[in-house]
Amino acid sequence: MLIHLKTAQVLSEYGIRDSWLADGCIELQHLCCLSKATKNGLVFLTMKALLLLMLCMLEPLAVKGEARNVSSYFSRPKSVNIGALFTFNSVIGRAAKPAIAAAIDDINSNSSILPGTKLNLIFHDTNCSGFLGIIEALQLMEKDVAVAIGPQSSGIAHVISDVANELHVPLLSLATDPTLSALQYPYFLRVTQSDYFQMYAIADLVSYYGWSEVVAIYVDDDYGRNGVSALGDALAPKRAKISYKAAFSPSASTDDISNLLVEVNLMESRVFVVHVNPDSGLTIFSVANSLGMMASGYVWIVTDWLPSVLDSSESTDANNVNLLQGVLALRHHTPDSDHKEGFMTRWKNLKYAGKWSINSYAFYAYDSVWLAAHALDSFFNEGGNLSFSNDPALSSSNGSNLNLTSLRIFNGGQQLLKLLLSANYMGIAGQIQFDSEKNLVHPSVEIINIIGTGSRRIGYWSNYSGLSVVAPESLYLKSGNSSSHNQQLYSVIWPGQTTKRPRGWVFPNNGKPLRIAVPNRVSYKEYVSKIKDPPGVKGYCIDVFEAAVNLLSYPVPRTYMLYGDGLRNPQYSDLVYDVSQNKYDAAVGDITITTNRTRIVDFTQPYIESGLVIVAPVTGSKSSPWAFLKPFTVQMWLVTGAFFLLVGAVVWILEHRINSDFRGPPCHQLRTIFWFSFSTMFFSQRENTVSTLGRLVLIIWLFVVLIINSSYTASLTSILTVQQLSTGITGIDSLISSNDPIGIQDGSFARDYLVDDLNIAKSRIISLKNPEAYVDALRRGPKNGGVAAIVDELAYVEVFLSSIGCSYRIVGQEFTKSGWGFAFQRDSPLAVDLSTAILQLSENGDLQRIHDKWLANGDCSGQSDQVGMNRLSLRSFWGLFLICGISCILALTFFSCRVFCQYCRYHSEDDAEGIEAGDPVRSRRIIGSTSFKNLIDFVDRKEVEIKEILKRRKGDSRKGDSPSQSSASDGQTQSVT
Repeated sequence: MLIHLKTAQVLSEYGIRDSWLADGCIELQHLCCLSKATKNGLVFLTMKALLLLMLCMLEPLAVKGEARNVSSYFSRPKSVNIGALFTFNSVIGRAAKPAIAAAIDDINSNSSILPGTKLNLIFHDTNCSGFLGIIEALQLMEKDVAVAIGPQSSGIAHVISDVANELHVPLLSLATDPTLSALQYPYFLRVTQSDYFQMYAIADLVSYYGWSEVVAIYVDDDYGRNGVSALGDALAPKRAKISYKAAFSPSASTDDISNLLVEVNLMESRVFVVHVNPDSGLTIFSVANSLGMMASGYVWIVTDWLPSVLDSSESTDANNVNLLQGVLALRHHTPDSDHKEGFMTRWKNLKYAGKWSINSYAFYAYDSVWLAAHALDSFFNEGGNLSFSNDPALSSSNGSNLNLTSLRIFNGGQQLLKLLLSANYMGIAGQIQFDSEKNLVHPSVEIINIIGTGSRRIGYWSNYSGLSVVAPESLYLKSGNSSSHNQQLYSVIWPGQTTKRPRGWVFPNNGKPLRIAVPNRVSYKEYVSKIKDPPGVKGYCIDVFEAAVNLLSYPVPRTYMLYGDGLRNPQYSDLVYDVSQNKYDAAVGDITITTNRTRIVDFTQPYIESGLVIVAPVTGSKSSPWAFLKPFTVQMWLVTGAFFLLVGAVVWILEHRINSDFRGPPCHQLRTIFWFSFSTMFFSQRENTVSTLGRLVLIIWLFVVLIINSSYTASLTSILTVQQLSTGITGIDSLISSNDPIGIQDGSFARDYLVDDLNIAKSRIISLKNPEAYVDALRRGPKNGGVAAIVDELAYVEVFLSSIGCSYRIVGQEFTKSGWGFAFQRDSPLAVDLSTAILQLSENGDLQRIHDKWLANGDCSGQSDQVGMNRLSLRSFWGLFLICGISCILALTFFSCRVFCQYCRYHSEDDAEGIEAGDPVRSRRIIGSTSFKNLIDFVDRKEVEIKEILKRRKGDSRKGDSPSQSSASDGQTQSVT
């Protein structure tokens, strides 16, 4: 730039203005005019040409950085066309037009950006017409625009995006249709937030308040359809869905909207999501208010169009606000900044602003112009050239009167697009930066609650932290955590001026009560049966359902419909399937909850536990002569016998030295050990224990014997009793391994379970109609056309056994665990509420009282324990044996230590006698003779004798010490003398 300034000074001396150097050279016509004005025209012309040549030679010699700026300065065009395509008589257009014009003025008056280049703004109005919008867009492209801002319409944006792709013109659009971000439109850049994020914010709201279904009310165009499609995708991970899509034409009349809302009001869901155009959205609430749909119990969630309408009005119409009481709406969140505050302050003075107030689209429109300016400035700094060329594809359209050849390709479009995508600066709407999917980073919305004469913000949503009461920009520096535990919003005042969260659904207001299918049973009518009086059915299951419904906080209109012909029990799997196919709203009865059924319907909490069991006939059998051995396992018998002998031996060792009952010849002592050991079994031992250690061991052992005796008696009694009831079928394993027929109840899921899960042949399965058929089939047996056993649910079997006596019993264990519940269509909120009610019935005891009213338990309904189950093993008693063994070891250890100490004293004094007697040979003989045999002999001797010997030796030792002391005294006397 320094060289340029010096050159300009030189040229000015010769009368050449700097403005003549538009493209880096002096126009020839200017030089000719100057030559005519001077006397020496040819000389002057020559001097000018030489000066220009010097200028061209000097500039390449400049510093590299300054040379690039000089070159870019000379290559910059005087002006760049920027187009704006909006419906200016709309909520978005009225905000975008003054914002775009203000941005153009700010940029043209700012010398730090695009120096020497002026932005020319070209407005084209789409007039709320798709067809006219396309025509206006094509006319705009004819004017060689480098960047186009708009359109706001998603439908027009889809068409113009294809044109922008062909002509390489970047399109900075305010259209929010999420499908426009696809790779199909590389030149489409959304400079506002996509509806994709807005719909995920709504999905988080639905999940936060615990709703599972919504009704979508939307305008039937690209904007509405694609937005609602994104909402469905967002709800799916939250286990929610759109239960009904209510679409209306963009040109719908008030009557059309009224008819649509009347239809919507007949639906079950009371959560309405409204996604319409800003200019016609308030009509929906006007009609809804007249239909009474803004009362308590309704939920209205509105996308960003409503805050845009309210923010655009200079003074909010009180009538409009009254229509919207309790509505939740989403507004684009734009962080507060000085730049934003300054722009809002000067809004009223802007051209085209008129009487309208500012909304968020004004911020995005303003930022889009600055985004284009920054990208163009970088484009020119990098040596980009603003040039256009004819499109060969359009020039080949011969015979056309559309003049398509006027649409030219922007040669630098791809380079400019890259610069737009690399933008990273702070605008008045927030961070201007694009992610990999060409969306603005940090999408966020404000959640507002319309109450009173205005609105109140109850929180924020962002894709970084989910729902929060803290502004998103303050959370970006923290670790993101969008788990359900961290979601938080302020309280809401809902329609009807209530703070209680609406349930979100009601029974359809179409005059149709809940259709409840009830199985028409021919057996076990205690559970459910047909009656003539209302409600037409009765039984245990019906009473439980009615009691649960009575606990609900809302009425449930219902009608019971019998399922089945009444001749045989219906197929319950078919009943559940019909519920899933919307033939019935629910099924109430003895319906077992199985895995396959839960895949197609929703069940309530089980109200009774019931698994599959086996019922078999009971026959008497002869008692075995060896039945007395069955209470204990072989291992238990061996260990018990070993401990009898061990305890007898330990007591003998402890008592042998001090108790005459445990002394005598070896044969006698051996008999004593055996007799004493086994007599403790009956507590009839005649030998008395004298030692403390012996008594301690004996007491512990007698306690063990007491436990073993009691357990043996109980087990033997049970075995002998069960043995009279044992059958050939002992459980499910023996039933599978046999080839005998198996009886099941009509309509039971047991058939599928036995065939599919246990691989039992279908030919073995016999369906039985009622309990009488059970008895007949079991009585005849498998050899006479009957069955070997019945497989049925425990709830039925208990009733069966209580009615026929004790001729049959449950054998084996309950081999499946399941329960009965009420079936509803998928995602029915009534299933959740009834589950809570069933739990309340269980807690307050009503469920048990209903059970006792209908079902009686007989004495033979329990399971018959098998012999093998009652046999006692070492596993049950190893703790007792461990305690007894430890006590024996400790007693023997203490006894051994005491005996060893006595033994050491005994021999040490014996050695001392030998040394005092002066007989070293005798001393060595005594020491050498100490051996294990001597130790055994010592232990075998009575403890009294050992103590007497030690006492006598101690006395002799004292007597020996007295003469020696006297002799020593006499010697001392004589020496003195």
